[in-house]
Amino acid sequence: MTLRIAEIFGPTIQGEGALIGEPTVFVRAGGCDYRCSWCDSLHAVDSAFRSTWAPMTADAALAEVERLSGGQPLTVSLSGGNPAIQDFGPLISLGRARGYRFACETQGSVARPWFGDLATLVLSPKPPSSGQRVDWDAFAACVAAGAPAGQTVMKIVIFDEADLAWARDAAARHPGLPLYLQPGNPEVDPDRPVDPQALADRLLWLVERTTGRGWFTPRILPQLHVLIWGNRRGV
Repeated sequence: MTLRIAEIFGPTIQGEGALIGEPTVFVRAGGCDYRCSWCDSLHAVDSAFRSTWAPMTADAALAEVERLSGGQPLTVSLSGGNPAIQDFGPLISLGRARGYRFACETQGSVARPWFGDLATLVLSPKPPSSGQRVDWDAFAACVAAGAPAGQTVMKIVIFDEADLAWARDAAARHPGLPLYLQPGNPEVDPDRPVDPQALADRLLWLVERTTGRGWFTPRILPQLHVLIWGNRRGV
């Protein structure tokens, strides 16, 4: 059995969510069951890029992780695309035996038994601005599958008022999940620079629309990697 891998890179830092700032090697899966309007990783989503995805065994993927990390066991983040449409169980098993910790970010559309072997499961349901619809039964199955994990959290990207109202409803569905909100980045072209002030303004807007309305449940964070590197791949 082989995995479809768009890229493996790092060590760098996790740029968002519960593990923000943590040294991490990223294993980005190729393929996704969603097509979000503001996707910032089309090279790992669109089948037009399939020829650039490498077929790798779990052993080969872990060997690359070990090479990049210099053999130091740190956090490995499974991202995509949607890593849940593939079986990362063997990679997680091999890596954990060598001291690596695994995190995974997925939209919560496909539940996997290996969710329970993760140190951190990040479920990131997509709000209305994405153009996608969430299957909340499938999402609940993902929450259940991740129950044995070290921690399961919810992370939602916010672009506008409709997204924010939707996020409050999503949080009410799963009040037991720690909630992270981040402002969306409207500029996803890797060849164009981002505007740090515009990103800061969007973050301020989100802070004011949550704390200013008495909603103190979510932690609000920037996309740290975008502030540092813009939309460059592999960082």
